Amino acid sequence: MARREGVVCNIKRILRVYREAGLAVRRRKGRKRAIGTRVPLPRPDSINQIWSLDFVSDALVCGRKLRLLGVMDQCSREGLNLTVDTSLPGLRVVRELDRLVRLRGCPKVIVSDNGTELTSRVVLQWAQERNIEWHYITPGKPQENGFTESMNGKIRDEFLNEHWFTTLAEAQQLAAEWLHDYNHVRPHSSLNYLTPVQFVQRQEAVGVRLVAVTPPASCRP
Repeated sequence: MARREGVVCNIKRILRVYREAGLAVRRRKGRKRAIGTRVPLPRPDSINQIWSLDFVSDALVCGRKLRLLGVMDQCSREGLNLTVDTSLPGLRVVRELDRLVRLRGCPKVIVSDNGTELTSRVVLQWAQERNIEWHYITPGKPQENGFTESMNGKIRDEFLNEHWFTTLAEAQQLAAEWLHDYNHVRPHSSLNYLTPVQFVQRQEAVGVRLVAVTPPASCRP
């Protein structure tokens, strides 16, 4: 980000000032677990080809539980949606996906875990009607959905752990602001230090168009 703003400085000096000012986000230290055989998944080679989604949980100050549904594009790393509510059943998941389909068209594949909301009849029927392949990862192996797990970690460390939410409306507003920063401001090393929005714009500039930007008949509600 410093290079992008035209600031020329030694990286070691930036890291030293960063640590001394206490700007580093405290990250959770997970337990070491044995990792078995990983099931390889096809890597996306175009935008809007593979979406992945997952849930994250938190709570309001009063103790009422919150659930967050994050959806991302695996090719551009763009966060397509970050829904915050007290309950997100399968029907609500379908509504959010329908809204995204109207904006971007149908993806070819959606990747998720085996949660009850995502294996419900309404979700399976929705995917079948739109000819979308729904890929469920192996139970107990979240690394198979590594793109979304990486985004979930950032949501937890940089958003949820940094705020106390007094109301649902406040949580929803802050979530929208965080997602905008994630897509428009944060550079991603996997994108050659472009933001997701810059990556999408560059792909479109060289003629790599979004897949099914105009939803076909099978994707229309």
